[in-house]
Amino acid sequence: MDQALDAVRSKKAFICDMDGVLYHGNRLLPGVTEFIQWLHDEDKRFVFLTNSSERSPRELQQKLARLGVEVDESHFYTSALATAMFLAAQCPNGSAYTIGEAGLTKALYDVGFSMNDINPDYVVVGESRTYNFEKIEKAVRLVNGGSKLIGTNSDLTGPTEQGIMPACRALVAPIELATGREAYFIGKPNPLMMRQARKMLECHSADTIIIGDRMDTDIVAGIESEIDTILVLSGVTDRDSLNTWPYRPSYVLDGVKDILA
Repeated sequence: MDQALDAVRSKKAFICDMDGVLYHGNRLLPGVTEFIQWLHDEDKRFVFLTNSSERSPRELQQKLARLGVEVDESHFYTSALATAMFLAAQCPNGSAYTIGEAGLTKALYDVGFSMNDINPDYVVVGESRTYNFEKIEKAVRLVNGGSKLIGTNSDLTGPTEQGIMPACRALVAPIELATGREAYFIGKPNPLMMRQARKMLECHSADTIIIGDRMDTDIVAGIESEIDTILVLSGVTDRDSLNTWPYRPSYVLDGVKDILA
């Protein structure tokens, strides 16, 4: 185990998930403060890569600050930003009907998209606290009318202080079933997201490691990008379900606190 941890600590760059790795809801997980301080002290390159589309990088920076951890805004990258970048390349100055929160709307505005609930180019779905049947009905009508269906990420569930809750893919599913159209999902494990993280870090894959709590997004994204992976058991995937997957992470830890053990 000591040799394994030495190999982890020798990496120059860290791609780190947030929900289930750094916090659950508004509760910071054990050892996170010390881990982030270690990243700074050891001059590691790092990016916090989250499939959540709810918050902007500034809001994520402020959330960590409220939890007692100071991290510059430049270290955050979200599925909302990745979605906006993809759509701007596909359809410059396009329009979208969104089901999501402010982080998604802002990201789309920032790349020149407008909001449109009549004849948008895209229906874009992310995590939402105001998800309701009226919005589903409208999304179904628009997709049946020709709008393309996009999901910010393919997470079915996510960890919170209250337990596991539905995430983006669960919210997209009724629209897919009612229209017969499959959504295109942008976040992890889509290589689009991983490539952007690598660009931000400017580091070779052999010197990089990804830390996540999900086998179906974080770990498979690392494997397909030829990056070493750490599964932490502080989020969605537990030790009992680990062997049900046809692939394995490079390392399994209880949490990021173990990296400093």
